[in-house]
Amino acid sequence: MAFAQCRECTQEVSDEAQACPHCGAPFPSNRSFHGWGYEYKSATTILGYPFVHVAIGRDARGRLRVAKGFIAVGQFAVGAITIAQFGIGFLFGLGQFVLGLAVVAQFAGALAFGLGQFAAGYVAIGQFAVGEYVMASAGWGRYLWSPQIKDPHAVDLFRTLAMKLGLWPR
Repeated sequence: MAFAQCRECTQEVSDEAQACPHCGAPFPSNRSFHGWGYEYKSATTILGYPFVHVAIGRDARGRLRVAKGFIAVGQFAVGAITIAQFGIGFLFGLGQFVLGLAVVAQFAGALAFGLGQFAAGYVAIGQFAVGEYVMASAGWGRYLWSPQIKDPHAVDLFRTLAMKLGLWPR
């Protein structure tokens, strides 16, 4: 194992160190470090934000890259349309833990429509769901369609929805 000087604090560190034990700089033996991961921002912007922003990884300071754009894609993302592990999609979100107007996620928190294993929204569909109109294995809502409860308003809404999507025979 060889030693090198940390580019940030100039203290001696291992050339294999992933962080400086003195100042915390990532990969301190590298002359320069621009972070890791991938980032793309389209040249087209809307209200100062890129139309498309894709961001994954960490920046040069070791902070998480967060995608912020009209269409935002990344581990962490905020946008009108979002695809993320953790995200906020003001119009639509897809991912693991997502909040937004209409959401499809493992944990979906939606104002209008939520679909996921755990879903919440005015209309919510999931294994566990909460909302006004709910279709779930276990759920709570004003109008609930579950194995135990078949509220006629909920059944009618979800059948109509399924028919319009071509998922239910007419």
